[in-house]
Amino acid sequence: MNIGQAAGASGVSAKMIRYYESIGLVDAASRSDSGYRQYADKDVQTLRFIKRSRDLGFSLDRIKTLVGLWQDGTRKSADVKKLARQHIAELNADIEKLQSIRDQLEHLADCCKGDQRPDCPILADLAHPGGGHGPR
Repeated sequence: MNIGQAAGASGVSAKMIRYYESIGLVDAASRSDSGYRQYADKDVQTLRFIKRSRDLGFSLDRIKTLVGLWQDGTRKSADVKKLARQHIAELNADIEKLQSIRDQLEHLADCCKGDQRPDCPILADLAHPGGGHGPR
């Protein structure tokens, strides 16, 4: 199949397929006599694997490792689980950070009267974190 068909079958855009090839995440496609990329079913399966991995938030480096493990019949599932657990720990840290940011912003929004006056604790905090004074 051509790149457009592979894109449609995998859910990965043609632009991303070319990018994945350029960084070595997927093998370069075979070419027709006229130079067009040609993809087999196994290529589409790999692209679907990559798409699902991206949907779960894995980095391209980790996906490269996961693809290698997936294609290695002698892999240890413990290696895959270790990568998944590392990713979960990073996601938990990101969630904690985002919750903290949300809580801080929610506090600032609660402190703002939202009236016609120019005083605004949100802008004051952005300009001087930690309670410094400056133009409001």
